[in-house]
Amino acid sequence: MHLSEANTQEIPEILEAEAPCKPLIQVKGLRKVYQVPGGEVVALDGIDLNIARGSIYGIIGMSGAGKSTLIRCLNRLDTPTDGEILIDGQNILTMNGKQLMAMRRKVSMIFQSFNLLMQKTVAQNVRYPLDLAGVPKAKANVRVKELLKLVELESKADAYPIQLSGGQRQRVAIARALASDPEVLLCDEATSALDPMTTQSILALLQDINRNMGITVVLITHEMAVIRQICNRVAILDGGRIAEEGTVDDVFVHTRSAAGKRLFGILPAQEDDAVSDVPALRIVFEGGQEGMPIIAGLVKNCGVDVNILSADIKPINGKPYGQMLIESPDDPVVKNQVVSYLKEQGLTVKEVGEG
Repeated sequence: MHLSEANTQEIPEILEAEAPCKPLIQVKGLRKVYQVPGGEVVALDGIDLNIARGSIYGIIGMSGAGKSTLIRCLNRLDTPTDGEILIDGQNILTMNGKQLMAMRRKVSMIFQSFNLLMQKTVAQNVRYPLDLAGVPKAKANVRVKELLKLVELESKADAYPIQLSGGQRQRVAIARALASDPEVLLCDEATSALDPMTTQSILALLQDINRNMGITVVLITHEMAVIRQICNRVAILDGGRIAEEGTVDDVFVHTRSAAGKRLFGILPAQEDDAVSDVPALRIVFEGGQEGMPIIAGLVKNCGVDVNILSADIKPINGKPYGQMLIESPDDPVVKNQVVSYLKEQGLTVKEVGEG
């Protein structure tokens, strides 16, 4: 059978359309070692990450996991000891001073402490990167008005940071970070100093910026609620290494690492917590299954008493997910019956402590 000329010409276009998109940010074998009196501290130890263009990528871990070191390396505020960081195919670790300045205009950053210039007004803070870049004042002022409208602070243009709430200061910081028209927005614990309601508004703003402007957001946090609310993918850091990585849904449903299990509340944060001594089954139910009579069905169909250790329902990317920890039956035959029944209902079941 021979392909027609027309069909042959269409094949490259089809292949090109189906080819996977190259990641905007690629991290390869990244290491960061700090020299300290009497030795060294390995903050990052062989980090490999691919961050897709237009995504909201979360990096989470407990204090000391290496999160802030990683994000500071992504815009060369800190210089890695070894490895590569490619942004749009360019290795930022080989860039000279001029190239770094250009890169940092495309990779903006917002901080937990806002880092605003307290002696300057809101408008002057937002305009500051444009002044440094030599943008004409009239053009810069137009851009400042656009950005203040975007973050809903038009009425605060002439106010000073000390006159603003924490949430308003972070909105100014976001507007300033957007002034250079970046491709990437790095957020280092951007909501951890804010109250829960303000945190929700800032996360919603970041989500709008991502959707409407196509800006890739990389978000460092120790709060799982932040990851669940807006991130597409997540990497869990533990001791300077990636413990696990994947879509937020998959990492929640199929949590594999001890660090992930603690962050998701599957294992206790402290090793001596009583729950850690109880053999348990973790049941995960996705959106639409949360109303199922799981326990009643178990009792009726398997004839077992069920001891519930914990249960909750949390939204992940707008869809409800639930998890329940129940005490595992001592009898292996009964345990297999329970697991089989739950899986027949379309639920995910794993023994806590499995790899």
